[in-house]
Amino acid sequence: MDATYNLNGGFKPTMKRSADLDGPDFYPTPRWATYALIESERFKGEIWEPACGDGSMSEVLAETGSKIASSDLYDRGYGETGHDYLTTRRRAQNIITNPPYNSAEGFVATGLRAAHGKFALLLRLAFLEGANRANTIFHRAPPSRVWVFSERITFYPKGAVVAGSGTTAYAWFVWDKAHTGPTELALLKPGFKARYSKANGLI
Repeated sequence: MDATYNLNGGFKPTMKRSADLDGPDFYPTPRWATYALIESERFKGEIWEPACGDGSMSEVLAETGSKIASSDLYDRGYGETGHDYLTTRRRAQNIITNPPYNSAEGFVATGLRAAHGKFALLLRLAFLEGANRANTIFHRAPPSRVWVFSERITFYPKGAVVAGSGTTAYAWFVWDKAHTGPTELALLKPGFKARYSKANGLI
């Protein structure tokens, strides 16, 4: 069983990838995926990246001109280390991150209490599915917007050769404390991967 909690504090079984269980190994977020968010969603004020890894996402977020705070539970050579986001008392205007697969529900619960303005999580599109999430998240604290990628994101272990295309659909789930009304579904136009390609060092 996975000890990650849902919003109601219950436990759930989950499929895990090894990087979520082995701290020194992780799958950095391709930079183009972060550009897709910040070019589509506006963030005002400080941004906290609480699972910063090697800083791949934080360095792109810095281009918004906002102050960026970066932390991680593990020491991966970037930001503040040893900070457990799931038990944090820290608050921030905005939170943006790619949470570990086995901690997604916990990251939602923390974002709801820790973000004053917006928080955005990069999650599998299939996160929308499931009766348990419907009861504990989407009926009680639904996201404001879901930005669906039209291009597939491929995650590689740190240092691996980048090649091929992924088979899993992803989306940016954004909770906006100022939003009223139902969840908005939006499609990210193709082209981010090519614009921020390996050729210019931004993949």
